[in-house]
Amino acid sequence: MFSFLKNHPFVVEAFFESSIVFTFAVPQEEIKHLIPDCFKLDTFQNKWAFIAVAMVNTKNLRPKGFPKFTGNDFFLIGYRVFVRFTNNAGKNLRGLYILKSETNKNKMEFLGNIFTHYNYTTTDILQTVQSNNIEVASNKSNFKIQIETLENEEAVLPNNSPFTEWKEARRFAGPLPFTFSYNKVENKVLIIEGVREKWKPMPVNAIDYKFSFLDDMKLNEVHLASAFIIKNIPYCWKKGKIEKWIN
Repeated sequence: MFSFLKNHPFVVEAFFESSIVFTFAVPQEEIKHLIPDCFKLDTFQNKWAFIAVAMVNTKNLRPKGFPKFTGNDFFLIGYRVFVRFTNNAGKNLRGLYILKSETNKNKMEFLGNIFTHYNYTTTDILQTVQSNNIEVASNKSNFKIQIETLENEEAVLPNNSPFTEWKEARRFAGPLPFTFSYNKVENKVLIIEGVREKWKPMPVNAIDYKFSFLDDMKLNEVHLASAFIIKNIPYCWKKGKIEKWIN
């Protein structure tokens, strides 16, 4: 009866204290089955597709126009595939398709699953910051990352990255302008546009990482392509738009 509420029915705003993004390159044939037919993989060199893991520390997340004190602080983890979607007007939209979403608080799981299709689950999150080193870990979700932040682009691209320079890697740093979900029964695509200010992803050195979610996919070939951090960014998600997919 209230399924329409899940279609992101109002504008939401928040402040990103930090967003750490690990992007993994996978041969496109290995993950094309993860996305509905209405999307196409956003590829590099016509070979590599990408899965991003974003770990976002949000402040004052709330409906737009509400005072900051009504907002909530959450840690959000998103697993997304880079895709493209051609809308009914013929415009090629570049964005992310949702695979899995996690948060550190039951409240966010409850509200997020009322107003979005992100399918949130609650997990434990431990974040440790020591000088230029940041560690984020979860026992329940069995993931852990450790990065070294730098003041400039002295970070080294990961071994076996398909990118030759950070300028190429930035195209897949996320988040992209749009986030998509798909209703197979009604053959409809939900499009959510994100709006950000002062967006400047900075490369980081990935010292260590493990994501059981990716391990469980049993991919034959997967490489860490890049790692970035973005700090102190006002962010806003527009009201969702629904389009019937015309095959």
